[in-house]
Order: sequence, then structure tokens, then C-alpha cells
Amino acid sequence: MADPWYIDNVHILLRLLLSVLLGGLVGLERERSNHAAGLRTHILVCMGSTLIIMLSIYGFSEFVHEVNIRIDPARLASAVITGIGFLGAGTILFTGKSITGLTTAASVWVIAAVGLSIGAGFYFASIAATFLILLTLVVFNKLEQRYIRGSKLHLVTVYAISEPQLLESISGLLEGEGITVKKAIVNERSNVAYGELQPPSTTLEISLNVLSKRAFDPLALASRIRKLEGISMVSID
Repeated sequence: MADPWYIDNVHILLRLLLSVLLGGLVGLERERSNHAAGLRTHILVCMGSTLIIMLSIYGFSEFVHEVNIRIDPARLASAVITGIGFLGAGTILFTGKSITGLTTAASVWVIAAVGLSIGAGFYFASIAATFLILLTLVVFNKLEQRYIRGSKLHLVTVYAISEPQLLESISGLLEGEGITVKKAIVNERSNVAYGELQPPSTTLEISLNVLSKRAFDPLALASRIRKLEGISMVSID
């Protein structure tokens, strides 16, 4: 293409298809990991960015030689980078104990940059960036989980009938698993069955914010806590 302000239909289709391919590769990894922004989201973001930058560069080519008309191909690109942050923010969740979705938000933002690069004709940069994105999401994630990731915060909720030494038993069990209790909330409730004359029983709702330095099996831990005297329900997040 000798004219920098002109693009033919073949190259338009090529760039759109490449954006679908590269956006789909990153989206597929997010989809397999069961994240909010998955395959279709990444494809649409990448293809939309490609279309917008092509519109910015080539869509107003008829006005290039007009007097007092100044064409700035980067203007719509900067708007895309800013605007895509709102979509990324929708994938970030605050659960009360931790923030999740930051990596997916970053992948949506960077795939928009890949789409802009494709639309501008930077094919090598787009393909190389996609490879590095996948390397970061897949390989680095495994390295982080195995070697780098520090302590992780969990929420343990226990419902139980009030028993002597119950809290001490739970604390000892968690300590034996290498889990540190950072915060504990204990709520008491008195339950009296309708028509019963016997003294009311006291039910405890125990919420524990715990810190674990290594991965553990939530089901196995819940099973061990459940075996303690008076425990009726255990939840681990």
C-alpha cells in the first residue's frame, strides 16, 4: 500500500480476522480459567479496537488534503485505551476479604492495545505481544502459584452449638494445618423450640479471617472441622 491514507478491502478483512484470532487466543485462556471476561469478550474488544483504529487512520482520508483540516490518527486510539478501563473495571470484584479480577482487567486492556496495533498494520508487534500475553497468563501463573505466591487470606465460617473449649479446638486444628487466625467474630444466638420447657440452647456463628502460607484442600479441612463436637456447618472461601 503506497498511499498511507488508503487501505483495500483485502487488508481490512485480514486485519479483522487477525484480531479475532489473537483476541480469541487470549480469551480462550481466560475462558478456561472461568473468568468473567472470556473468549467472546476478548474477541470483541480486540476486533473493536482494530476497527476503530482503521476508522481513525483511513476513514477520514477524503479530508486529508482539505484546507484547515488536520487529521490525527491517534485521537481515537487514545479514547479506546481510556474507555476500555470501564470494561476492565467490571471484571474486578471485591469479595470482602480480597480483590479478584485484576489480571483479567489487565488482559482486556492489553488486548485492546493488540487490536489497535493490528488495525495500524503492526502485525509482528501484535503477534509478539499476544505470545507474551499468553506466556504471562499461563506460564507465569504456574510459576507464581508454585514459587512466588505468598500467604493467602481465606474466610472460614462455622455454625456450632456452644461447647466448652470449642474455640480452642478450632484454633488448635487450624494451627496444626499451618493456618493463622488474623480476625475472629463470634455471634451468639439463643434457640428455644416452640412449646419446649427446656433451657434454650446457644448457637454460635464464628467467622474467621485466616492466613495460609501454603495451599490446602478446603474440603478436607472442612471435614476435619466438622468432626469437632457441636459443629453443624462449615464454609470455607
